[in-house]
Amino acid sequence: MPRLLPYLLLLPATGFLVVFFLYPFVLVAAESFQRGGAWTLANYQRMAGHWKFETTFRNTLLLAGIVVPIQLVLALTMASIVTRLQRGRSAILYIFAIPLGISDLAAGLVWLAIFEQTGFLNSMLTFLGLVERPVLFLGYQNLWAIFLAIVLAEVWRATAIMMVILVAGMGLIPKEYGEAAEVFGASRWQRFVRVTLPLLRPSLQTALILRVILAFEVFAVVAALGGTQFPVLMGETYSWQFTLQDRGVAAAYAMVILAISVAATVVLLRLLRVPKGARI
Repeated sequence: MPRLLPYLLLLPATGFLVVFFLYPFVLVAAESFQRGGAWTLANYQRMAGHWKFETTFRNTLLLAGIVVPIQLVLALTMASIVTRLQRGRSAILYIFAIPLGISDLAAGLVWLAIFEQTGFLNSMLTFLGLVERPVLFLGYQNLWAIFLAIVLAEVWRATAIMMVILVAGMGLIPKEYGEAAEVFGASRWQRFVRVTLPLLRPSLQTALILRVILAFEVFAVVAALGGTQFPVLMGETYSWQFTLQDRGVAAAYAMVILAISVAATVVLLRLLRVPKGARI
């Protein structure tokens, strides 16, 4: 019985994953390869042949490629500030983590209130006399402004996710390592690069994998700020499922998102691999 105890304890979690992840995944995967009752690649061909697919795929990768590095730098900076504070640490951590309590759609609406024609930005520019009339920042003529607004909204909304993970990781690093490096003459930057970052690798791995996967699944913020003017993979999945009523192509899009998420995870696991036997 003692030998079976670990497996019995894992049984509820395993059952949950099978029922709510593995079974739906099999259904979606099977549906992506079926059309008209036959097994076929027609759904993938229709998806790839659609005029929006290339733009959608490129926009998703571009958004993730810009947002995630910015968030990583900001999260490391914020985590370092919180870790070094002697007083007021809990208050600062709470302030930094406020965006965690805001949903994706709410964050998009907040930034929509800033960038729309009657929003805060236009009101400020008009008050300062920099523009004579409100500017349509989020119009189809200004795709760069839509992209910038989405980047700002995503950075503001989701950086705290990485920051919390990195704060926890930095808290596990013994202070003696940094103190020893300081005794040997290492500057603050050298201690951060040569001591903190290598020991923070497991936390960096977790934070980056989580954030990259969520970046590929961005939807509500884009829908609020760009609508259909800035298509992304998750938005097209929703469109094919509910607007165009084509579940097969929607399932194909879902499998594409899964594929690039798995590929990104594998790359990050290899780049940030923790050597065997390494311990803090």
